[in-house]
Amino acid sequence: MQLNPSEISELIKSRIQNLDAGAQMRTQGTVVSVTDGICRIHGLSDVMQGEMLEFPNNTFGLALNLERDSVGSVILGEYTHITEGDIVKTTGKILSVPIGPELLGRVVNSLGQPIDGKGPINAKLTDVIEKVAPGVIARQSVSQPVQTGLKAIDAMAYHPAGCAGTPPQARRGWKSYREQRCNN
Repeated sequence: MQLNPSEISELIKSRIQNLDAGAQMRTQGTVVSVTDGICRIHGLSDVMQGEMLEFPNNTFGLALNLERDSVGSVILGEYTHITEGDIVKTTGKILSVPIGPELLGRVVNSLGQPIDGKGPINAKLTDVIEKVAPGVIARQSVSQPVQTGLKAIDAMAYHPAGCAGTPPQARRGWKSYREQRCNN
């Protein structure tokens, strides 16, 4: 097969026009240690608190402990393939998950990805996982009891869903609750 110079020239021009030469600047670091799903990373100088980190094999982590020379990260998913010396990249995105009625009845992992085999979740909205909770006044009032699973406790008292309306001096926790119920 013989190609003439004009065909070669046209081919090169079309390839150059269709070339996507976009570049991304991302900080990357090196895994220093991995223990029980917690990873220590060196070299991520521009990472943000709560940022998603990309590990090898499409595994993600959450940057939590920011120190001067290292970052502590929780690995969200399987971590046995991650070893010391692996490259970790920042994503520039704070960890957020899909929200909305599309999630009703679905089972998702810590990244909001479906694990129930019912196909993808087509949620239109996402929200960050770490944010300031609304004040007591802005919360919805208690309208439904919480079942503890302990028949004796469920039969003794109504458990409101939430602590809005609880006096500030009231003790919280199951032990103090049992003590109050048994003593009164």
